[in-house]
Amino acid sequence: MYYRSSNGGDLLSTVKLTAAQALVRFLTQQYVERDGSERRFFAGCFGIFGHGNVAGVGQALQQYAEGLPYYQARNEQAMVHTASAYARQKNRLEAFACTTSIGPGATNMVTGAALATINRLPVLLLPGDVFASRGPDPVLQQLETPNDGTLSVNDCFRPVSRYWDRIARPEQVIPAALAAMRVLTNQAETGAVTLALPQDVQTEAFDYPEEFFEKRIWHVGRPLPDTGAMDRAVAMIRASRRPMIVAGGGVIYSEATEALRRLCERTGIPVGETQAGKGSMPYDHPCSLGAIGATGTFAANRAAREADLVIGLGTRWSDFTTASKTAFQNPEARFVNINIADFDANKHSGEALVGDARATLDALDDALGGHEVEQGYREQNASGSQEWDGEVGRLYALEHGPLPAQSEVIGAVNSFSEPQDVVVCAAGSMPGDLHKLWRTRNPKGYHVEYGYSCMGYEISGGLGVKMAAPEREVYVMCGDGSYLMMNSEIVTSIQERYKLTIVLVDNSGFSSIGALSRSVGSDGFGTHYRYRKEGSIGLDSEEAPGDVLPVDLPKGAESLGAHVIRTENIEDLKKALADAKVVDRTVVIYIPVDRYEGVPDYDSFWDVPVSEVSEMESVISARKEYAENKKEERRYL
Repeated sequence: MYYRSSNGGDLLSTVKLTAAQALVRFLTQQYVERDGSERRFFAGCFGIFGHGNVAGVGQALQQYAEGLPYYQARNEQAMVHTASAYARQKNRLEAFACTTSIGPGATNMVTGAALATINRLPVLLLPGDVFASRGPDPVLQQLETPNDGTLSVNDCFRPVSRYWDRIARPEQVIPAALAAMRVLTNQAETGAVTLALPQDVQTEAFDYPEEFFEKRIWHVGRPLPDTGAMDRAVAMIRASRRPMIVAGGGVIYSEATEALRRLCERTGIPVGETQAGKGSMPYDHPCSLGAIGATGTFAANRAAREADLVIGLGTRWSDFTTASKTAFQNPEARFVNINIADFDANKHSGEALVGDARATLDALDDALGGHEVEQGYREQNASGSQEWDGEVGRLYALEHGPLPAQSEVIGAVNSFSEPQDVVVCAAGSMPGDLHKLWRTRNPKGYHVEYGYSCMGYEISGGLGVKMAAPEREVYVMCGDGSYLMMNSEIVTSIQERYKLTIVLVDNSGFSSIGALSRSVGSDGFGTHYRYRKEGSIGLDSEEAPGDVLPVDLPKGAESLGAHVIRTENIEDLKKALADAKVVDRTVVIYIPVDRYEGVPDYDSFWDVPVSEVSEMESVISARKEYAENKKEERRYL
């Protein structure tokens, strides 16, 4: 068969392939280019095979293994997390595909899809689907509904995907694959892309044009904002007396950290960082005020409270960043938002500079000329930065006992690690503490997933980081609750010979929510790992050592193939970190901590509603405090 070329000229030759073979072959020829540097977009495909994909996508991956390497995973959700972490470490310029069978294998990926989309990270999902022919219906694991014959469990992916399609005929691979790449390489619109593949269609053949399989380069540009918007933003900055930059993940992804540093050093504008933006500035730079918002430092939050102009740089303005819209209290505060996505650039009624962060910062720096903040404001922020670093040093060296504080664990790991090493975390009390306390020295050295804050991400995410940057040591900081939810990819890390150092912090339960429970008057209800006693699994006020469950977490890690080191105190931990450095496979360092010795909140608030009426005095008291804090929330109109 032949196709006529797009210009009406010569006929194009075709090749007969199955739908799955055509899709996989297409993926092997996709490249991206930015700043003159070209690279293959897909690093490989994670997969777990079942009846819905083994004969289609599985066979195609075997046939084209050289162009798209296959990686075996243990958990479908985990492999999507690994793919997301890989894409983030590669600044979204490389990605993975993930394939599963229809049924639970597919729906297990839904959480991973949500995480990728919320964090704006590219990952291609290829779940098997029920028969397009509907001949054998209902097949194993098929969802049946009496009012819609087209519905399958893969429709669950629709709200958590940036692009979704079901390939009902083999020739539909062509437009679907091109649409998928358009979204995956779009800096503003990227996220999870789902192509549901019915198991019969995967194996059906079609004459595909050879042109479809030629090398295709997707150019990732650096667009600049509208000149009128730029002029208005420059005027706002010049007129402000206490401007402040909030650096988000867009700074990292656009590789804009040097441009940000130059602008700040020249103008004296201070910087607070979001979770995704942490590392935008070195921790010891005089313009760096550290973390901002609900898990922020007192240096950043005090500057935010007084700021009359807030420059959002690559941030989506989550509630943690704005401290539930209480962070910026100056009644004159206005916003300038620099973002590749107009959706984020227009938040808080800001002056929207829709463009690439690095290119926009360079243009802004030129446009501002010799403008600087007042010397007193510059000195005030430099002093606040130094004062905060002293607080970090204090929390690193508490000498708390008999069990150490979590801040001491963070201090030991941070002090031992090299600037290029990467710390990975996602959920529990650890992310907030890391946001405040981790001394970042490298733009890619801090990897905390906090868009979805997904328990179980840590180890699989650490694997993705290590695969993206094998030259770096990767330290996975993981609480016992998150560890128990998903530790399976320890096995994958060992199989693929990607060493992780996992610091497993044990506080016998869900420590973060325990603290939140106490703050809303509920005494840690439902957050302890305890034997049930008289119908209850315990409150903080009822804690008894004998009630703790006899779970041996280190022994479980050892059974998965990890090298395990048990520690009891900070000195043990420091020695273990040194010993782990020379081990050639994944290491799990186990350390128990005091769940009640937390890091303070610093001039911040997070809106978690408290029961308006209750028979519990502690809840009534918490409600009064909550109502007072709510009064500071603003709409930023």
